[in-house]
Amino acid sequence: MLQVENLQRPDDLPSGQYVLGPISFRIERGECLALTGTSGAGKSLLLRALVDLDPNRGEVTLGGVPRAEVPAITWRRRVAYFPAEPGWWLDHVGDHIPDRPGACEILAQLGFADPDDVMSWPISRLSSGERQRIALARGLSCDMPGAPKVLLLDEPTSALDTDSCALVEALLQRHLDKGAAILLVSHDPAQVARLAQRSLHMVGGKLVGTA
Repeated sequence: MLQVENLQRPDDLPSGQYVLGPISFRIERGECLALTGTSGAGKSLLLRALVDLDPNRGEVTLGGVPRAEVPAITWRRRVAYFPAEPGWWLDHVGDHIPDRPGACEILAQLGFADPDDVMSWPISRLSSGERQRIALARGLSCDMPGAPKVLLLDEPTSALDTDSCALVEALLQRHLDKGAAILLVSHDPAQVARLAQRSLHMVGGKLVGTA
């Protein structure tokens, strides 16, 4: 599914040192791979490098197709990145969502009683937890009726209560059951145990252990 070989991210120093990597790993269809490590270990840098948001080198392939051969917008639909703090650039929720029926279906699964009404909500009124769940619906509905093949999730439930967290995990499990792959950054060992089949541990921008 997703194959990563010798991925590295340079820092901004003339020395050409690398603050990430080299990193190699593979995620199979239907697998959740957890990425653990302390804050600043390089977990978010890795996710950003995988979707080519930051300078990087190395080989990344999806289903045998090199990232370099895929237009960036297409790659980021197939390998969807969900940052810990989602970005918003317009005033209302619905302004960010082309596929409202698809997003509303997901919002209902995530505990929103009236998903249609959510579309009219101003971004300024959203709580951190609402932003996380709505961003998830936004990303998963962007290519409906299909869905991203790989989800890169950076602390997707960090702002959620227990019930909302369970709804998100159930949604992610359904995507795994359909063959999606997930790379999950989480500081919650219980969540890792519930969702992941394997884990990678990062220290100082490098992988130092697997399980």
